[in-house]
Amino acid sequence: MAAVKSLHKKRTPYYARGRGATGRAMKIDINHLHTTIATKTTKCRHEVPGIVTKSVLSFSPQHNANTIKANGNFCWVRLHARTRLQLITNCSILCSYDFVGHSEKAIRISGLSDTETYVKYISHGMHLNHCDGQDRIKVPGIDVARFYLLRYLYCDEICLEPDTVLATLYAGKKYLVPHLAQQCVGFLEVSLTARNACLLLSQSRLFEEPELMTRCWEVIDAQAEMALQSDGFVDIDFPTLTSVLSRETLNCREIVLFEAALTWAEAECQRQDLEPMAENKRKVLGKALSLVRIPCMELGEFANGAAQSGILTLQETNDLFLHFTARNKPSVNYLSKPRQGLKKQICHRFQSSAYRSNQWRYRGRVDSINFMVDKRIFVVGYGLYGSSSGAADYNVRIELKKYGEVLADSTTKFFSDGSSNTFHVYFPHPVQVERDVYYTASAILDGAELSYFGQEGMSEVTVGAVTFCFHCSSESTNGTGVQGGQIPELIFYGPNIKDNDN
Repeated sequence: MAAVKSLHKKRTPYYARGRGATGRAMKIDINHLHTTIATKTTKCRHEVPGIVTKSVLSFSPQHNANTIKANGNFCWVRLHARTRLQLITNCSILCSYDFVGHSEKAIRISGLSDTETYVKYISHGMHLNHCDGQDRIKVPGIDVARFYLLRYLYCDEICLEPDTVLATLYAGKKYLVPHLAQQCVGFLEVSLTARNACLLLSQSRLFEEPELMTRCWEVIDAQAEMALQSDGFVDIDFPTLTSVLSRETLNCREIVLFEAALTWAEAECQRQDLEPMAENKRKVLGKALSLVRIPCMELGEFANGAAQSGILTLQETNDLFLHFTARNKPSVNYLSKPRQGLKKQICHRFQSSAYRSNQWRYRGRVDSINFMVDKRIFVVGYGLYGSSSGAADYNVRIELKKYGEVLADSTTKFFSDGSSNTFHVYFPHPVQVERDVYYTASAILDGAELSYFGQEGMSEVTVGAVTFCFHCSSESTNGTGVQGGQIPELIFYGPNIKDNDN
C-alpha cells in the first residue's frame, strides 16, 4: 500500500496517449489513474469518458511511473498497440486460449489475463462458443490450420498464400472483416490465370465480389479453351456452369464447350454417387446441355464427338445430321447462331512504312521490341511486313517473353502479296499480359526477298482503353527499335473505351 501512496505523492507528470470514441487523440496522466490492489500485482485501470475500450496496465507494487517508462521490454507506453499484441501473441508462456475449427485442430493464441475482455469481444462478434472449459473457443466452419483471421485481428498482419486465400476470404466475409476481405480479393486478382479463373468465378459469385467476377470473365472470355480444360472447371457449381455455357463472348469452339460440359457432368455424378453413364450425365446437366451450340460445330467435330457421346437421343442426332447436310433443315433445340466472341484490337506503332534496295533483310536475325501496358490484355499475335519486291513466302518464328522467359511461341509461314500491308501471325492461345511489366515481342523471319519496314515509330500508343509504351530491346539484332523496323502491330484482346466506362 505504501508503494501505491508513494506513487501518488511523487506527482511526476507522466502521460500515455489514448484515443477517444470520436477518434480525437488525448493524453492520460498515469498519476491520476484509479488504482486497485490485487494479490501480487497492482492493476491500474484508467477510464476516460467517451473511450470505448479500457486500457489495462499491470506492474509490480515496487514499480513507479519512471521505472515502467525505463523498462524497454515490457513497457506498454513505449510500444504501439500492434507491437504489444505481437509480443503477446508470439509469447508462448502467455497463451490463454485454443481456437478449434471444424477439423478439431487447435491453434494456440496467446493472451494475458487482462485481454480476456478483448478475446470475449472477438468471440461475441464472431458468435463463438466456449467449449471444453474457458480456454477453448469453438470456431464453426473454419479450418484453423488456415485461419489467419485472428492474427489479423490481434496484430494487423495479413498473410496470404494461394492455398489459403479462399479460406481467409471466407472468414473475412463471414465474420465481417471487410479490409481483410478486400486484401484477399486483391491477391486473387493478381494471381488470376486461365487455370483458376472458372473456380474463382464460382467463388466470386458466392462471396458477391463483382469486381473479381469481372476480372474472371476477362480471362475466361479471352482464354476460354484453356479455362474450360483446366482442372478446376469440374469443381464449379451448377449456376456458374450455366453462366459459362451461355456466355456470348467466349472465344472457344463449341466442341470444347461440349467436352467440358461432359467432364463436369462426370464429376457431378461422382459427387451425387451416381454411375457416370450417359443417362446420368444428361440428368445432372439438365438445361445446361441445351446451352451448347452444337449446330455451330464443324461436321467432323459433331460426327466424331457429340454424335458418338451417347448423351444425345437418336432423334436429336438424326435431326442434327440433317441440319448439317440437308437443304431443308429441321428445327433443333440448340442455338445455331455462332457466339460473337471477343473483338481483336490492333496496336499500330508506326505512322508509315517504306522500302529500300538494300533493306529490310533477314537471314535468321532477330527483330524484337519491348512493350508495357497499363491494363491487363491478352496478346493474340503480331502483324508483320512482307516482301517489297513481289509475292513471296516467309517462314517465321514468333515469341513473347517476360524477363527472358518464353511465355508463348509459334512457328508458321505466311504469304506476302508484295504490298505494304501487314500480315498476321498468331500464337496457339492468347497470352495473358499484366500491367506495368515489360514484355519482349520478337520475330525471326526467313525469306529471300527484301521487305517493307516501319518508320516514324511512336514510343506511346493508346488503343481503346489501353496505353502501350515501347522501348528498344537488347535482343534485337536486325535493327528493329522504337523508331523503325519490323513487328509493326500487336494483336490483342483487351478492354475498350466502353468497357472502361462501365
